[in-house]
Amino acid sequence: MAIPALDHSTTDYSLAHAYWMARAAGLATLDRDGIEAQARAWGFDEVRHYESTHRMPFPIEDTQAYTMASDRMIVTGFRGTEVLKIYDWLTDVDTPPVPGPDDRGFVHYGFNQALRSVYPQIRDTIQELRTNGQSVWFTGHSLGGALAMLAGAHLYFEDPRQLPDGVYTFGQPRTCERLLARLHNTAFRNRYYRFVNNNDIVPQLPPEPVFTHVDALRYFDADGKLHGTMPLVAGLKDRVKGFRQDMFAPETDGIRDHHLPNYLAAFEKNLATSG
Repeated sequence: MAIPALDHSTTDYSLAHAYWMARAAGLATLDRDGIEAQARAWGFDEVRHYESTHRMPFPIEDTQAYTMASDRMIVTGFRGTEVLKIYDWLTDVDTPPVPGPDDRGFVHYGFNQALRSVYPQIRDTIQELRTNGQSVWFTGHSLGGALAMLAGAHLYFEDPRQLPDGVYTFGQPRTCERLLARLHNTAFRNRYYRFVNNNDIVPQLPPEPVFTHVDALRYFDADGKLHGTMPLVAGLKDRVKGFRQDMFAPETDGIRDHHLPNYLAAFEKNLATSG
């Protein structure tokens, strides 16, 4: 099955749309010219860029994101980062959480600081460009997934009229505690999807019980098959299978599974066998 073109009129979940949101997450890693060229090739005639104007107080790059808009769809993508650049930061439990969007629950301090540096511009851009009732989407991989989740939450909890049509994340770390997760799960039911590739190490961080994930999980198993749910025992067995398959890979399985190209390959495999 050929991969369908990006459908600017969609407002619902589909495997093809999830694939395109993963592609859009990857777009954030390009330079400005590269983002604009690809966005226009996909049918978006407006592109805006964001970059924090100060260095973050933790070992990651400056926050970077973009928004692309057509007459039917607005997509904001956040740049991720490499596992080794954020591993120590994600395992640091000494920094307490800070209040979340509109003081709802609590979120990881680092994610909060990273998003605050660009969010006001993103919010204002979406309000400016949404002249035709376009659907609104957020996407991101790795660190970018955490920022996409929080940006969508800020947009809605600070103004319930602005509920995004969808938030898609890939290899996202745990971002908030249980109160915000419960509120988010209610507000974003059938609008938020968190994809995890087998043994990807980043979704396992920061450690529980302080931080947790929001729904809804979509899981690629060791063979690349996508599951809407994965029972605990079956999931543990599948992770062991993934470790065995990649025992002699140059990278650990947890790092290898985190790379966005491996997510895209899994999507393409599932699209090829669907329908």
